[in-house]
Amino acid sequence: MGIVKATKLIFDYITRDEEDNVEEVRRAINNLNIDITQGDFVAVLGHNGSGKSTFAKHLNGILLPTEGTVFISDLDTANDETLLDLRKMVGMVFQNPDNQIIGNVVEEDVAFGPENIGIPTDDMWKRVDAALEAVGMTAYRYKSPNKLSGGQKQRVAIAGIMAMKPKCIVLDEPTAMLDPNGRKEVIKTVLELNKKENITVILITHY
Repeated sequence: MGIVKATKLIFDYITRDEEDNVEEVRRAINNLNIDITQGDFVAVLGHNGSGKSTFAKHLNGILLPTEGTVFISDLDTANDETLLDLRKMVGMVFQNPDNQIIGNVVEEDVAFGPENIGIPTDDMWKRVDAALEAVGMTAYRYKSPNKLSGGQKQRVAIAGIMAMKPKCIVLDEPTAMLDPNGRKEVIKTVLELNKKENITVILITHY
């Protein structure tokens, strides 16, 4: 089995009225089968509303299948007992880095995830050092995120995920809010992470 495997995945968005009766069922994913190997770089392309982000949210259990299964390595995303392990394995980067960055200083933000899961302090800072170096942001570690460009902020968001040591990074339209230079920065960063670190990259994009 690969790092990501979806089998006969179906997902419906269900709208209900005030009495909890079903008003509308809209199918976002219909019978999807995909098997992604560790170290793959996969782009998921499609127009707005085609189900790309819905698929992305299945990869770390934000959404669960209406029918079918999604496995990350050997972990079923529908199993609550292994959800924390699964989320350590799959990191998510979203469109707007401002929604993902919470630290007042770059290095504090990158340290937040490892600190939250109880990584010992010495190991945590080693992870922060490695993550900032991997995304080319070491020189900015003591800066406020507010002083960074959009592309730099997105690289900090990616570093925050890297510090968790995931096997897979899912980027949900990470360049949608960036100018052309910012887009190049982010794409170059994830390509290098994929190549040098053998991290599986799943890039959701409409480009």
